[in-house]
Amino acid sequence: MDKKEIREWMWDKLEKEGISRFPGARGRIPNFVGAEKASRRLEKLSAWKKAEVVKINPDSPQKEARYMALSSGKILIMPTPRLREGFLILEPDKIRPEVYREASSIRGAFRYGRKIPIDAIPEVDVVIIGSVCVDHRGNRIGKGGGYAELEYSILLETGRLDESTPVITTIHDVQFVDFEIPRDEFDLGVDMVVTPTRTVRIDNPTKPKGIVWEKLPREKMEEIPVLMELFSRRRSK
Repeated sequence: MDKKEIREWMWDKLEKEGISRFPGARGRIPNFVGAEKASRRLEKLSAWKKAEVVKINPDSPQKEARYMALSSGKILIMPTPRLREGFLILEPDKIRPEVYREASSIRGAFRYGRKIPIDAIPEVDVVIIGSVCVDHRGNRIGKGGGYAELEYSILLETGRLDESTPVITTIHDVQFVDFEIPRDEFDLGVDMVVTPTRTVRIDNPTKPKGIVWEKLPREKMEEIPVLMELFSRRRSK
């Protein structure tokens, strides 16, 4: 199966087996039964315990992880949906604890966080991402937009993280597949897979070295101002 076929197969599986939750699986990083339990397992990881700044995707199954970050005093960097408005920063010492739960939602993050220029983003200690499915080599499939890869590569190119920064995904057990997922040079592999029942460390996952500009459609660049900014910088060098 190619990536599109795998993605459709997994969305169908999650829906048929009653694993997906609101707002459904298809067309997105699927929310799943046990998402909160998977996120809670992050608290046992030394990488999470030591992290002061965490970057977490804005999707539903990682909402609990965003709440945990704020509750434990970590600075949260959250990409805006489809990167249309760049990145938000949420600083727990500037947010009332009683609204941490609200602030961990997309709408709440816009309310209690603030947009931050890429050069002002602090160094990221851990990256948490969602996935449609992941294999035992750490290869993953997202919803098809390539945003996890772009977010990672933007932060990599601007020195906000490096290749040693742990990349962790939280998924349901059935999303951890036993066949090899095809990958492209720009795909982001994960260092760790966390499910509601287990944590699996991956040896030497493959990660992008930066933005693969020649594979990036012009129309996508024009939809994402931060990409246009980086492209302009690149051309001016």
